[in-house]
Amino acid sequence: MRLLLDESLPRRLATHLAGIEADTVFDRGWSGLKNGDLLRAAEAEYDVFATADQNLQYQQNLAGFNLGVVVLAAPTNRLEDLLPLVPGLLRACSSIVSGEVEVVRSDPATRRSDPETPPGGDIR
Repeated sequence: MRLLLDESLPRRLATHLAGIEADTVFDRGWSGLKNGDLLRAAEAEYDVFATADQNLQYQQNLAGFNLGVVVLAAPTNRLEDLLPLVPGLLRACSSIVSGEVEVVRSDPATRRSDPETPPGGDIR
């Protein structure tokens, strides 16, 4: 299993993906490529592309690419917010097929609370 981490994700995330050969867009020298060009380059060498870009699936026809896409939906792109998503990312990598998109979300119970929102949500 070969995984490419988008430049929207911290490079250090790759060190937390036991059992997966993970590279980063930055390390490959692909920083700055537009999404379509990046996905075309990635599909030749990778099985899965991971990103924090939650709009990617609406901007690109991902079914036409020969790799799966995993979207990591965390409160921020900081490593400490992404680490709880690693088990879900690993599960997704083991089952995703080419052209498929899977969104891995953080557990609402572990999300940092918004100081503007009272406990229990906005009840205005």
